[in-house]
Amino acid sequence: MSLSIRNQLPGTVTAVTAGEAMATVGVRLAGGQDLTAAITREAVDDLGLSAGAAVHALVKSTEVALATGGTDRLSIRNRLPGTVTRIALGEAMAAVHVTMDDAELTAVITKEAAEELGLFVGSDVVALIKSTEVALATA
Repeated sequence: MSLSIRNQLPGTVTAVTAGEAMATVGVRLAGGQDLTAAITREAVDDLGLSAGAAVHALVKSTEVALATGGTDRLSIRNRLPGTVTRIALGEAMAAVHVTMDDAELTAVITKEAAEELGLFVGSDVVALIKSTEVALATA
């Protein structure tokens, strides 16, 4: 199956914490970063997820926010530090490519936000992704 989602990050499940209807799934990405996905318990069962399972974390590029300053007091669980490696500016939007060790993420943000953040190739940024915006896939 091919997907249009640009951000497809390979990793391994480190923990599954099940609640009534939802579960949080800890994933260690190939580059060593930790990610949390909040998915339904039904999805956990359907995918057969448990510690050690190989997965791909899927995140739409429009669901990745970027920060250039402190991120200490945020409810967003996934904070992945990286470096801007490419910026494609359009009339209204910008596609910002961020490299994190062995992985690359694409964030699509407004051109205005990219300019206000002062982004350039080589900028240090933190990619922010809500755990509810992370989908998981198995092979």
